[in-house]
Amino acid sequence: MGLARAHTQLGHRVSVFAPQDGPVGAPVGVEVVPTGHSVSVPSNGSVAPVSISVVAAARALKVVESGGFDVVHVHEPFAPGLPLGLLVGRRVPPLVATFHRHGGSAAYRVLGPLARRAAGRLAVRAAVSEAARSTAAHALGGSYEVGFNGVEVDRYRDAEPWPTDRPTVLFLGRHEERKGLQVLLEAFGLLSATLGEGGVRPVLWIAGDGPQTEALRRRYPGSSDVVWLGVLSEQEKVRRLAAADVLCAPSLGGESFGMIIVEAMAARTPVVASDIDGYRAAAGGCAVLVPPGERTALAVALAGVLGGELAVLGPTTAGGDPSPRQRWLDTAAQRADRWSMDRLAQWYVGLYHRAMVSSPV
Repeated sequence: MGLARAHTQLGHRVSVFAPQDGPVGAPVGVEVVPTGHSVSVPSNGSVAPVSISVVAAARALKVVESGGFDVVHVHEPFAPGLPLGLLVGRRVPPLVATFHRHGGSAAYRVLGPLARRAAGRLAVRAAVSEAARSTAAHALGGSYEVGFNGVEVDRYRDAEPWPTDRPTVLFLGRHEERKGLQVLLEAFGLLSATLGEGGVRPVLWIAGDGPQTEALRRRYPGSSDVVWLGVLSEQEKVRRLAAADVLCAPSLGGESFGMIIVEAMAARTPVVASDIDGYRAAAGGCAVLVPPGERTALAVALAGVLGGELAVLGPTTAGGDPSPRQRWLDTAAQRADRWSMDRLAQWYVGLYHRAMVSSPV
């Protein structure tokens, strides 16, 4: 949706084809063509909400074929439903495909040589990171343009922080093993001892839900220190991210790009995250990284950021010069600008033009 808004601002006509669930209407200012309802499909250690309706995909494919589009941008072209339909459609405009996956794929294994042949329909191939490019190239061959996942940075930079009167750690993500929430909860239990007797007790905000929610809430019930927020609206998510003293992303692996890390940097919120390829590439030295799954190391890193003990996140200095913390956040915000949705939209326009004048390889 953010990419569609950015392209619209550049003067292009954009239609978004996607599953639509429940009575919620389409976002204002974005033309949405429903492709059925979503179902949860296990994928890459997580769960992907996708539409698998053959009827809905066929109906959407007819709209694509007759809609007067110059180019079709498909994310994860081997996902079920319309993406696969685009690879076999007869009158489909040139296809630009973006690959997001990092790690193995059942679709690649099942389809084998057929996947490589179908990929020949793609006029231009892109990937959101080097990790995603490597995965796609290993399975399908071919060459790829490496971009990134874009962030509407102004929304985070200008957000009004959510009220809080204590040092705050924020988790945003699905409650599943891959995202490492249990590791964070274990680490958070060690924080009081790590901070020392004089430390102020922090609060942990936990947003989202998932297959582990019920079990983790029984083991770590809500309290004044641990607050289970459930699924947030986009507006509340942005405000809580702007208010948090640290965003913690403790994923164990499988992340091709650290979108939430870039969002935190845009909101000028320090980041503590797992030291994995996707997060390391997104942070570019502007996050505190710890070995994935190491609760003690995670607790120490969180305590360091919350307590201002790390040199790069130190207290404010006298004399009007920017403090180490301010310089750190300034650098992080500047890096977030590199991943702005406006910049990504302009990059894709170049790929769209290339697709329109070239033949699939």
